[in-house]
Parts: sequence; C-alpha cells; structure tokens
Amino acid sequence: MVMTEHMKIYAATGALGMGFLDSSLERAVDWSPHMIGCDAGSTDSGPTHLGASLPKMSDAAIRRDLARLLTARDKLGVPLIIGSCGTSGTDEGVDWMRRITEELARELDISFRLTMIYTEQKPERLEKAWNEGNIHALPGAPEISAETFRECSHVVAMAGAEVFQKALEDGADVILAGRASDTAIYAALPLMRGYSAGPVWHCAKTIECGAVCSTKMRADGMMGFIDNDGFTIEPAALDAAATPLGIASHTLYENADPFLIVEPSGVLNTRDATYKPLGNRSTRVEGMSFEPKPYTIKLEGAVPTGYQTVAVGGVRDPLIIKQMERWQSEMMAQFAERALELFGLTLGEDLHIEIKNYGQNAVMGSDEVVTAEPHEVGLLFIVTAPTQKMANDITRFVVHLASHWPIPEWDGFISGIAFPFSPPEIDRGQTYRFALNHVIVPEDPLELFRFETVEVGA
Repeated sequence: MVMTEHMKIYAATGALGMGFLDSSLERAVDWSPHMIGCDAGSTDSGPTHLGASLPKMSDAAIRRDLARLLTARDKLGVPLIIGSCGTSGTDEGVDWMRRITEELARELDISFRLTMIYTEQKPERLEKAWNEGNIHALPGAPEISAETFRECSHVVAMAGAEVFQKALEDGADVILAGRASDTAIYAALPLMRGYSAGPVWHCAKTIECGAVCSTKMRADGMMGFIDNDGFTIEPAALDAAATPLGIASHTLYENADPFLIVEPSGVLNTRDATYKPLGNRSTRVEGMSFEPKPYTIKLEGAVPTGYQTVAVGGVRDPLIIKQMERWQSEMMAQFAERALELFGLTLGEDLHIEIKNYGQNAVMGSDEVVTAEPHEVGLLFIVTAPTQKMANDITRFVVHLASHWPIPEWDGFISGIAFPFSPPEIDRGQTYRFALNHVIVPEDPLELFRFETVEVGA
C-alpha cells in the first residue's frame, strides 16, 4: 500500500452501543478518514459477560450505532473495524453481531465484503500449550493447572494488529472480530501502510476510548492524524477539545505503567513523549517509541462459581453501627450452622455468604483511610450456592435471622434492618470468576484465530 503524508483514523465512540453524536460522525466523514474503528467490548464489567457469553449492550443500542457506521463506511469506501464483539469476544458474540450486520445491510440496501474473526479457544489446544510450557502467568494471575482450561465455560485469545491485517489484505470492507486488543483495531491499517510503530501505537492507545480523553468526557468520536514523527488528536465535536493533559493522562487508563504499554508484538514507550496544543482544539504528540518483543497473545477465561441470590437492607441504629463487626460475625456463625443442618453445605467450601457494608468500608475494606462514623450503613447480603434454589432458600433465612439479630443493649424483640424490597431476595443466576490472566507464546500471530468471509448485500 502507498503511504500518504498522514493517515487519518476515526474512533467513532469508546464502546459500540454507547452512542455518538450524528453531527460528530458527519464531521468525521468530511475529514475523509482512511478507516473507521470501534471497540465493542472489555473485561471492565466483570467475568459474567465472558462466562455466560452475554453482551452488555442491547440489540437496539448496537443496531443504532452500527447502522450509522455502515452508512458512513459505504459513503467513504473505507474499512470499518469492530473488535471484541458481544462484549467478551466469544464466537457467539461475533455471530450475534454478524446477524445484526447482515440485517442492517438489507435494510440500508448496501453491500460489502464482511469478515468475521473468531478468537475462542478449544481447551485441548490450550492444554497442549500449557504442557509444552508455552503459557505464562501475567502479574496477579490466579494459579491454574491443565484442568483449568476445561473448567472455563469460554476462553478467548486477544487478537493483535496482525490478525486485522490479514482480513484487510484479503479485501475485507467490514471486520467483526472476537476479543481483540483495543489499540490493534486502530494500529493495523497504519502499520500496513508503513507508518512508524511508535506514533501508530500511541495514537491508537489515545483514541481507543473515543472522545473520553477530550474536555467533553462523553460517548463520541475522536480523529487521529498519524505521520512518521508523531500524531495529532482532535475530537469530532466542535464543543470539545483535546488538551495535552487529557491526552497524556489517558495513558494511565487500564495500564499498570503509564509509560510502558504492552501490546502483543512489543512495548510502547511514552517516557519521552511531548504533548503540545495546536490551536484551541488539537494536541500534537511526538517523542514516543515502540520496542518489538517476542510475540505473546493474552488469554482470558471465566469459570462458573455457583448460583447467587442477594438482598439489600439498611441499618440506622447507632448501637449496631458501633459494633457492626461483632454483630455480623455472630450471625455468620448461625448462618453456617443452619446451612449445614438444612442443606449439608459447609460455609467457605460449597457455600459462600458475604455481607458488604456500604457506608462503612465496603469499597476499600481494610485499606480505607476515612475513619468518620457513619449514621447509616447499607448492607448487601451475597449468597452463592450450588443451585439457584439453594441460594434463594439460604438467603431467606439469612435475611430473617439478620433482621432480628440482637445486641446486648436491646431488651425484647427488635428489627435492626430496613429492607427496601418485599420479598428482599433477588436471584442473580449463574456467577463466574476470571480464571485466566495469562499469555500464550504462538509460533505464528495468526494461528489461534479463524476467519470467515462472506459477501453481504446486493
């Protein structure tokens, strides 16, 4: 491909389904970008979206955003790349997005070459890689064994830029990918066209969340202009600006180190990056570099942990609040005894009961530094058991016992918890935990991924 003076890439919004301004998309089209991209998923919302292959965004929300992007792509004749379909990037998520895309093509009377990239992994393949020593833990990863891969309901591999490049080389107009590096969506085409890796990866990192790094932190679009010395960022909305502080601070987002940002093919180094304002709405960034490293692909997997029922209540009795820890530890002992005699379940093994005290260390726990005494505390009871019925049944007696659990200062039978719902028990269904935060070392960047291409439309 021929390198132009600069490459224009447009990130339509931070997450497909979150929306964007029509006026922003119109302005972006006037800029004539060389590609349109959009991330559609993340692990931010927890393991259930991967474990249950459950999209976070609704069909209606995806449909509205995607219809506008397909129309813009058709007008421009440039690639549209969407990563992490269905939130978690499972095969089912990609097929869900494919169905919506094909329906929209018929409704809009447009045609294009559509490529699906599937990133879900078979446990047998991962077991083999594990036994060969080709899977390694990332910092903070849980302990695993070869059996872990079979215990996971879904395992996905995070696609890098090379995977998107393969689809582009094969003539894809629209790409729907499973789990993917957010930045790879935007780095693939500029790297294919020969632009320096440092500016490409840093620009991709900056625009991956759309306009949230602008002065208007909302779901909307951001344009990146890349050349071999650096890149320039400008939001599509005229009431927003890209400032040096906003752009530089975005390297903190989802990164343990804001200066060294790891991608499958290497590490982006922003230590020497400079951020300079251009006029009132743009920022110019230079000085970054990219160091190639041995290729690795991140694996994400989720394991079922049981069925859950929750209940919410509130305590305003100052005498209870002053002795909350003792009050709850005593009732927990009774919960354990009752669950064992009714269901044969042992607390801490096949049954888990947790009480979170919102207003009193619920978020930070023992790391909390604020010591002021609250005047009321919200209680969240969380019961996880082998079946939904067991979880619900146990929560019923948990709630009843807790609501009347005494303290020494009381005389008589008193209720200490106010519940906003009747009945207070709320079933949450199957729950999951992340079981993998590992990388696999492939022989080839493409070997874990599968491609399917179809002609869509007239």
